[in-house]
Amino acid sequence: VQLVESGGGLVQPGGSLRLSCAASGMIFSTYTMGWYRQAPGKQREQVAQITSGGRTNYGDSVKGRFTISRDNAKNTVYLQMNSLKAEDTAAYYCHAGMSTMNYWGQGTPVTVSS
Repeated sequence: VQLVESGGGLVQPGGSLRLSCAASGMIFSTYTMGWYRQAPGKQREQVAQITSGGRTNYGDSVKGRFTISRDNAKNTVYLQMNSLKAEDTAAYYCHAGMSTMNYWGQGTPVTVSS
């Protein structure tokens, strides 16, 4: 199983970014997919999750600003991030989970700064 994130970078406060996570080596449509983030000196936290059935949930700090979606035909999960704030700065990780199986991507950095 391989999860490869892309789309991170530097953005000004109030701006937007879209992260992508391309999965391979797994039956993508059967997995719950999620995005997590970890800022320097802080614990990793869940940002958003989407089940195999398309149900979504979000961390309180990103509700109304971030949207998670998936394209099972492309084996890809996305995170659209709008109205970015300095406190959104972190490494963002893609996660795939099903039963006892858990997989992580290598992370992509997001920096929100003027």
